[in-house]
Amino acid sequence: MPEPVLTHNDGPIRWIRLNRPERLNAMNGPLVDGLVRALDSANTDASVRVIILHGEGRAFCSGDDLKDLDAQTASDAATAAWVDTIQRVTLQIMDSDKIVIAAVHGWCVGGALEWVINCDFRLFAATTRWFFPEVSYGLFVTGGVTALLTKQIGPQKTKELMILGARQDAQMALDLGIAWKLVPEDSLLNEARQLASAIIEKPAVAVADIKRAINQGFHSTLKDAMEIETEATVRGFLSPASQALVREF
Repeated sequence: MPEPVLTHNDGPIRWIRLNRPERLNAMNGPLVDGLVRALDSANTDASVRVIILHGEGRAFCSGDDLKDLDAQTASDAATAAWVDTIQRVTLQIMDSDKIVIAAVHGWCVGGALEWVINCDFRLFAATTRWFFPEVSYGLFVTGGVTALLTKQIGPQKTKELMILGARQDAQMALDLGIAWKLVPEDSLLNEARQLASAIIEKPAVAVADIKRAINQGFHSTLKDAMEIETEATVRGFLSPASQALVREF
């Protein structure tokens, strides 16, 4: 079976690629565990200055793999561990001294969208589609986005996106500031590399300090939000009604 997360070095750039294209890179245990390991490796490698996160195939990531629900809800402890691992990705992105670029194409859904929002720069292909499906299944969002998006786009728009869960296009992501820039899909990775190269030209310590100061100031309630999200997400996963909705998918 292919590795669900692949990495390679490009000078001081660490590319991290989600690699379950047959499932649109949907999040299952091996993929999320692999992403945690890949980010940990990049974050502890002094030679790495920028991380680029992207997806293989037709999508960045289609969100939680609903076919993996039984494994995710095998017990209270299993569900709590699953949600904690998802949240670890957010902390690895936002607490990192490296700049993390998301290069997004195709579908970007649920937990994957939340990780993208955690990234420092978000390049979207013009064909990208995105939405929050969690509430429709009686589940809950992660990644600190209840705090992050509310501060960025306001409480009303955040509630609209999360409660109504309508599918959105790339232009909406740009209009809201969720996307930093829209590019043609066939130039997405090249644009990401050019951005990474521009960042690498800046002094590493200053870049890391700027990221840390902005995140700690603007996102001061991130960890509090994530604690609330974790409790709510565990409840959602363990709810029989939510499990029934997911199984009907």
